[in-house]
Amino acid sequence: MKHSVPKKIVLIGASTGGPGQIKKIVASLPLLKETSIVIAQHMACGFMESFTSSLQTLSKNEIRLVRDNTIFHNAQIHICEGDTEVHLVNSELHFSYHTAQSNTYNPNINKLFHSFVPFTNKIKILCVILTGIGDDGVNACLELSNNGVACMTETQQSAIVDGMPHRARKFVPNIGAFSIDELIHKISEFCE
Repeated sequence: MKHSVPKKIVLIGASTGGPGQIKKIVASLPLLKETSIVIAQHMACGFMESFTSSLQTLSKNEIRLVRDNTIFHNAQIHICEGDTEVHLVNSELHFSYHTAQSNTYNPNINKLFHSFVPFTNKIKILCVILTGIGDDGVNACLELSNNGVACMTETQQSAIVDGMPHRARKFVPNIGAFSIDELIHKISEFCE
């Protein structure tokens, strides 16, 4: 297991229409070396394990479903659910996980992405907002952007549902808008 803090992290948030887009991204990723991927896909808790397993069949990288106090492993793909955040513990990144409250998204993209803000001066981060209803992840994306993180989203034409991408394009200055194929290329390029 690679317990070292990664040099680069890709944060991916998605809702309605996201599983297919995430499968395309995961299947296209190169073998990760110094980059980790953190995925927050809105989904009922009971489906997260099967979603993680289906992604693993497509990927050359190890994929883990995050649980409470899971150590953040370098060069892996982490699937989050509930109210998940990352913390620094004895020079290692750890996830803390709690079941999402009934009035929040599962997972809560804003809460998860916001927890990475303290690490923006130590780790190179790429933030990606994919298709989805609503605005989860947009506030944290804005905060990450204000701390120097490159942020990207899908174009209106690419997104299956243009709620989250539309709000990200509207509220996050300098956000890049790309088709899913262009995003796949940019994420893979970032990981190399």
